[in-house]
Amino acid sequence: MFTTKVKVYFYDADPAGIIFYASLFKFVHAAYEDFLRSLHTERDYFFDKDFILPIIHAEADYVRPIKVGDELRVDVVVSLLKNSSFELSYKFYKTDGQFTAIAKTVHVCVLKEAFKKIELPKEFYEKMKSNLN
Repeated sequence: MFTTKVKVYFYDADPAGIIFYASLFKFVHAAYEDFLRSLHTERDYFFDKDFILPIIHAEADYVRPIKVGDELRVDVVVSLLKNSSFELSYKFYKTDGQFTAIAKTVHVCVLKEAFKKIELPKEFYEKMKSNLN
């Protein structure tokens, strides 16, 4: 499991001071980027010349209100791993340990130029496998 932290700012919220639903996905993507960097792979998977890892599905459930000023811990795990794709699960907790939200993203590996699905690179697959929950 990989863990990172985020803070909810005023611009992340709606007029009632509750997190705007799309802001959670901003935090999801920040956690995804932090997680990928933590893998310490030889390739930079955000700027690879041969392939990309686009998100093909995203979902979230909001369990408790997340408010301006909240600091959240985000736990990231690989919840599903296939030859060409993977699913990440993100659990959000307030500093007091209160569970607030869960999100999932599904990514597929595709050739950058042809946008054709391919197998995940071996090194990347093995790093993801070691984080499989």
